[in-house]
Amino acid sequence: MLSQVAPSEDLVFFRPHQFLARENEQPDGLFHIQEGWACRYRMLSNGRRQITALYLPGDCCEPCWALGRPSTQPVVALTNIRAKKAPCRMSGALFADSRQSFWKSLADSYERQANWLVTLGRKTAMERLSHLLLELFERMRQSGLAYGQQCALPLTQMDIADITGLTPVHVNRTLQAMRARGLVELQAKWLRIPDLGILREIAALDATETLA
Repeated sequence: MLSQVAPSEDLVFFRPHQFLARENEQPDGLFHIQEGWACRYRMLSNGRRQITALYLPGDCCEPCWALGRPSTQPVVALTNIRAKKAPCRMSGALFADSRQSFWKSLADSYERQANWLVTLGRKTAMERLSHLLLELFERMRQSGLAYGQQCALPLTQMDIADITGLTPVHVNRTLQAMRARGLVELQAKWLRIPDLGILREIAALDATETLA
C-alpha cells in the first residue's frame, strides 16, 4: 500500500520518502495536498537526480493524471503528507469551488514549468535561488501558510541543488552570500525574506511576472 487510508475514505497520508506514484504507474486518483510537500523527479543512469516539480499545500498532484496519462516520473513525499484523494474520473471533486479550479491548477503547473525552464537555462546561481525561494514563499502565501515575510521551507540543500541544477557546494556558498547581504534568513527549516522587492530584482523578475 502506498498510502494509509484515514477514517474518511478520501483522506490519505504519506510518510517521507513514500511514493505517491511510481514511474510508469497508472495512478487511480489525484491528490489535493492539504499538508506537507512532495516532489516529482527524474533519476539519471549515473544516479544524479533532477527535481522537475514541487507539490505544496493547496496543489493538485498531478493534474495530467486526470487526462489518463501514466506517471512518467515518480512522485515522492518530502515530508509527512495529508491529502484528499479522488478518482481521476472525478477529479473535479478535489476542488470545492468548481472544475475551473482544476483547470487553473493545470494551467499553473504548465506556467511554472516554463518559468523553471527559463531559470535553468539562462539565470545565474543567485538568480536561480532567489527565483525559487520567492516562488515557494508566494505559493505558501496563497495557501495562507505564510506569516508576515516568512514561511516553512522543509527542503534540504540537496533538494535545492536538484531543483536548480547546481551542486550542493554551490548552493551552500550562494545561500551564505545571500545571507551575508541580508537577502534571506534561513533557520530551523523556515525562510524569511526581509525585502521581497529587492529579492525580485536579484531574481531578474519584472514587476508583472507572477510566481505562484
